[in-house]
Amino acid sequence: MGSPPCAVGTVGAMQFTRARDLLVAGVIGFALAFPLFRAAYQSLPSLPTLAGVTLLVLAVAELVLAFVVRTRIRSRAVVTGLGIARVVALAKASSLLGALMSGAWLGALGYLGPRAGRVVAASDDLPAAIVGVCCAAALVGAALWLEYCCRTPSDPDRDHDRPPTG
Repeated sequence: MGSPPCAVGTVGAMQFTRARDLLVAGVIGFALAFPLFRAAYQSLPSLPTLAGVTLLVLAVAELVLAFVVRTRIRSRAVVTGLGIARVVALAKASSLLGALMSGAWLGALGYLGPRAGRVVAASDDLPAAIVGVCCAAALVGAALWLEYCCRTPSDPDRDHDRPPTG
């Protein structure tokens, strides 16, 4: 069975992001980053502590957009199906990016963590990996919330605001 539709006006065209897809993206990110760190860490420059903050900026923007979309859908303001479809596409892409980057930052953390006590450079880079994991996770959460806010309103909610007929 498929997931319920998640975009107003696009019934059946878009589906909620599946946890499996996010997990696969995270594993791919980890599988790319960890071997890269193992093979080339000595030649990499130090990681800026705030390297992952860009993902947090995207998360905040998507959180704001989620509340705007949710308010417009609930108030039945003019919301086009195409506009919502674009927002859902943004949310789906962002959740996958966030999962991919979570995996990559976890790969960095998995490499740096055990070496932080012995290698000064690894100890210095560890905060950047922690910040990156947190910011990537925030992006996943914000994107999933944005996607949730774009869902088709349920029928009981619609009927509640209408006067009885008959």
